[in-house]
Amino acid sequence: MTESIEEKKVPAKTPATAAGEWLKVESLDLDAQGVAHNAEGMVVFIEGALPFEEVQFNVHRRKNNWEQGTVTAIRRESSQRVRPGCPHFGLHTGACGGCKMQHLDEAAQVAVKQRALEDNLWHLGKVRPDNVLRPLEGPAWHYRYRARLSVRHVVKKGTVLIGFHERKSRYLADMQVCPVLPKQVSDMLMPLRALIGSMDARETCPQIELACGDAPGTTSLGTIALVLRHLEPLSHADIGRLKAFAAQNAGVQWWLQAKGPDTVKLLEEGGMPLSYELPQFGVTMPFKPTDFTQVNPHINRALVGKALRLLDVQAHERVIDWFCGLGNFTLPLASRAREVLGIEGSDTLVARASDNFRRNQPATSARRALSATRFVARNLFEMTPAMLVADGSADKWLVDPPREGAFALAKAMADLHLQPELRTDGWTPPKRIVYVSCNPSTLARDAGLLVHQAGYRCTFAGVINMFPHTAHVESIAVFDLA
Repeated sequence: MTESIEEKKVPAKTPATAAGEWLKVESLDLDAQGVAHNAEGMVVFIEGALPFEEVQFNVHRRKNNWEQGTVTAIRRESSQRVRPGCPHFGLHTGACGGCKMQHLDEAAQVAVKQRALEDNLWHLGKVRPDNVLRPLEGPAWHYRYRARLSVRHVVKKGTVLIGFHERKSRYLADMQVCPVLPKQVSDMLMPLRALIGSMDARETCPQIELACGDAPGTTSLGTIALVLRHLEPLSHADIGRLKAFAAQNAGVQWWLQAKGPDTVKLLEEGGMPLSYELPQFGVTMPFKPTDFTQVNPHINRALVGKALRLLDVQAHERVIDWFCGLGNFTLPLASRAREVLGIEGSDTLVARASDNFRRNQPATSARRALSATRFVARNLFEMTPAMLVADGSADKWLVDPPREGAFALAKAMADLHLQPELRTDGWTPPKRIVYVSCNPSTLARDAGLLVHQAGYRCTFAGVINMFPHTAHVESIAVFDLA
């Protein structure tokens, strides 16, 4: 029987936190807010508060059953509270919003992310891994080789600002240093501000995109590519200023972007091209500053090695690398497997990955016969069982999707498991899948499909601390055919 409007129960409003009430913080959410309950049971989210602290806060947002605010006093401080490593981090007016967890001990940050991964897997996917992997960690500072820096000429302040936005604001933070960027780049922030301030186009250059590469033959910082977005054509004088800046700063390479990403072009020929290295596999990966590459090269090198160890590829096996990009995993896989198929959604990326493979063939085929490696383009967000079967059986899969996850791929796998008649041409599912994720909620959703509908079990899962001091959670999971 349909419930009448009169019979519906409307939740009562929970009383607000009393003035001067001290709250005990119970946990930390993924926005690095302390989570507490007031005396009446209302959930309270408190910026700047850490688990087990007793705090007071000021409310800046209130709904029927929750409040949100900022810590104003701490009566009992957490043993995990540390001094932030950046002068621009904090809750003060003008604080940078690029990092959220610098006040929390680095090991505790990783524990928060591990809990977030496990909570997502269980609450969204009803999946519990058989084993929790040890977190994959690297340098906590000067790790960020990619960044999108906003640029603003602030007439009232008589200066140019370059960097990230203020905490919860559309304004730019007045950043003079940034300890998560490479030191050479952090040291360059103030000279960059002076450079843009001296240009005729200071009002029409809204962004500088940063992409750093390795020095040839090393894993140290090499080329520093700066992509300047300019809304109007640059004057000859401004071009001269950019060239002079590059000449005075070792490794700097200017690229200009007049409109969309396809308009990006190198200002001056010469210098070392952008690339990064995977020394364990003898691979050098050239890339353009607008290509997707991992923000943290130190962790990426460790991640590729970890993924291949978990996949445990044998010399006689065929492997499919889904969402292969430039070949970050495909090329190392080609040094292990009999055959590798790299699949990506963009024809342009497929061409770039193929070229990268050709450049690295001596390394990828060093330990065996020339690899039968190829790349194809597919719309990976519209995968069907028929498309999956058409790409052939593989012994192992590696899946590394964007934040949207790999729902269509997991759904096609589930359909093939539940409807065996769709498995034409002798198609069989992979024995093992290694899934690298940058979003625990979409990983959990896809894991639920693989475990509950596609015949797999989740044997391992763990976090990868790709972005220290931020709330971003990168993870890796292993699925074995049950």
